[in-house]
Amino acid sequence: MPSGSADISSILDRILDAATDNLRIAKILVQMGLDPNNVTWDAIFNRLLEIFVHNITLANMFAAVGAGFFVATLLMRTMVPLRVANMIGCAFFAVFGALSANVSTFLLYLLLLPINALRLRQMLKLVKKARHAAEGDMSIEWLKPFMAERKYRRGDVLFRLGDPAKEMLLTVTGKFLVKEIGVEILPGALMGEFGFLTPDNRRTGTIECIEDGQVLTITYDRLLEIYFQDPQFGYYFLVLTSQRLLQNIDRLQKQLAAARAATTNKIA
Repeated sequence: MPSGSADISSILDRILDAATDNLRIAKILVQMGLDPNNVTWDAIFNRLLEIFVHNITLANMFAAVGAGFFVATLLMRTMVPLRVANMIGCAFFAVFGALSANVSTFLLYLLLLPINALRLRQMLKLVKKARHAAEGDMSIEWLKPFMAERKYRRGDVLFRLGDPAKEMLLTVTGKFLVKEIGVEILPGALMGEFGFLTPDNRRTGTIECIEDGQVLTITYDRLLEIYFQDPQFGYYFLVLTSQRLLQNIDRLQKQLAAARAATTNKIA
């Protein structure tokens, strides 16, 4: 026998001898039907195999598979597959409870199934809404009940550049003008959302009413509550501000290109 194998065998034997001297381990060996004073690794392995084979039943097989799915939930990083694995595990454990005539286990995991199904459905709806938000198809009609109505007449200034910002506005009727860049805002558009994001909550432009209209307003404090409570709105708000920034960058690039072209023509 190679010396390496002999060394490993002797180490394992010493470990087993030391373990059998421990009173608790000796009691476990006795419960397993083994003699602590005359035990070998082969005897332990054969006894464990015998116990395993003896306890292979249909109910225990369902429990083992269910336990496997529950362990899998600990390894998953996203909620949708986690919920699916949890539901499958609950189903297997419910069958285990039914086959083993364990009413409490059966009822517990049977009740967990619809709860996980409900949460999974809510998560899938949230993912779907997030996709719609990314595609620009999302409506914020549901936000209107949290908003207050306000009317403006032509010539009214809603706010000026640098003013303290405390609310966001949604246009319902009329027309409004961002004076610094000359952009008209039509019904159905948000105004003042950048003030919600700036560190000092200041207005980033001046908006004037150029056609009598109506707006809906919501304070930033209320907006912040909804932002954290509803991930759908949070994602929509992120997409909205990103699109607005890209539009502003595109507008500036066009203005710079026009200014360069005018300068070139003057020089020519």
